[in-house]
Amino acid sequence: MASGVQVDDQVKDIISDMKVVKSDADANERIRLVVLEIKEGYIKVESIFREKDLSGEDDIFKFFLSQLDKDKCRYMLYDCHFETKESSRKEELVFVMWAPETAPIKSKMQYASSKDSLKKVLTGIKHELQMNDLSDYGTRDQFAAKISKNVIKVEGHDVK
Repeated sequence: MASGVQVDDQVKDIISDMKVVKSDADANERIRLVVLEIKEGYIKVESIFREKDLSGEDDIFKFFLSQLDKDKCRYMLYDCHFETKESSRKEELVFVMWAPETAPIKSKMQYASSKDSLKKVLTGIKHELQMNDLSDYGTRDQFAAKISKNVIKVEGHDVK
């Protein structure tokens, strides 16, 4: 079921920037987290967090979780950095649809029915999560198990 909601051009540009990280780009300008909202018939950017914005954060994964408002549905695009047992460091984009149980039913329905519009511009994104509660993937080990096998660290912190 399509909702008629369209993806704002700024969102398309940001997704493109996140998917193609240029080697000569300033690492502090790298986009790590984007929060998207449905507003005025469009999926729009609510907030952008770059590497420089998160430099004071001890744990970027916990910061990501702190952006999940218990009363509001949102889409998020998270540039997650993790390590596997094979000692490879990976950086992969994770698309999250956050639709908490406490959000208004109309909002939950609108986000669910608009997800396909956004997914059309999210080609090449490896991971997609639907979260309705922090018990879904709100711990580092649950999140790690969902994004890859043998993950030992997420954002530099050990997985239990």
